[in-house]
Amino acid sequence: MATDLRTFTIASRASELAQVQTNIVRDALAKLYPEHAFATSFMTTGGDHNQSQAIYLIGGKEMWTKELEVALREGAVDMLVHSYKDVPTALPAGCAIAGVLERENPVDSLIVKEGLSYKSLEELPDGSVVGTSSVRRVAQLKRRFPKLVFQDVRGNLNTRMKKLDAPDSPFAAIILAKAGMVRLGWGARITRDLAPPLLLPAVSQGALAIEVRADDAAARALCAAISHWPTAWACAAERACLRVLEGGCSVPVGVHSALAEAAGADGRKGGRMSLTGAVTSLEGERHVEHTESGEVWSEEEAEALGARLAGVLMGAGAKAILEDIAADKARRVKEAEAAEATV
Repeated sequence: MATDLRTFTIASRASELAQVQTNIVRDALAKLYPEHAFATSFMTTGGDHNQSQAIYLIGGKEMWTKELEVALREGAVDMLVHSYKDVPTALPAGCAIAGVLERENPVDSLIVKEGLSYKSLEELPDGSVVGTSSVRRVAQLKRRFPKLVFQDVRGNLNTRMKKLDAPDSPFAAIILAKAGMVRLGWGARITRDLAPPLLLPAVSQGALAIEVRADDAAARALCAAISHWPTAWACAAERACLRVLEGGCSVPVGVHSALAEAAGADGRKGGRMSLTGAVTSLEGERHVEHTESGEVWSEEEAEALGARLAGVLMGAGAKAILEDIAADKARRVKEAEAAEATV
């Protein structure tokens, strides 16, 4: 492959999980392209600085990516590694997703506090406190477990695990993405997976995305070589659905995709994709869910499937749910600002 020999700097957040994920990308690139050098750089983002307020109230996915993208656009770094679920559906001008690695299992998982014998949400006593920072998880699970108490828990994965197991912890259990637990070698702590249809994952959960400058042809070519097209297409469909719904990371939109790979008559890659999406009100009393399926023979066709699903959801009641959520957020932000002004 003809590219100028150079050192590529790969950047991400400074959390242990982000560093592990960045090293996965670095090692994959270094194995395929030993003639290049790949350095790493880690930084703290706005979302890392604010560990006290609920994600739902303090902003969208750009909290995790903005500082990194500034460094990328200024040329200080060449590639960004993201948990794809944290990437806004609209990238800044001049930035592009150049590669998507093969997805880990995208489900959420229940982790019960050390010393407790419960094996499922069903076994937890009424009033048990379950920690999660995701309104998507809370909204979906409140429908099935109205007698459990869901409480916000912030921090990186290590911090949340410490909060769970602390002797004075209020939590009987917490819910985390399985992919992060597996990547950090903590799979043995998972009590039970909360797989669909019980809980639909976040858009692109479990996938790693590599962001580059759109005009950096060399970086784009390197990343494309380690990209996993079935994952990229599935995430493209999910993100297209979210883009139409205009949801952010703190909006209760869940998705589940499946792609049955097949070879086209002319040898093209593709297959039949099934995509299920759900929008749930914050208290779980309203829930809209639908599945769209169809053959996809390009990433663009996968995106079209996702957009079509979103259109059906909007017409079936998701639009009203999302409008109410936006109004609730605006009200709570205003109340929080008023409270701060009186301090």
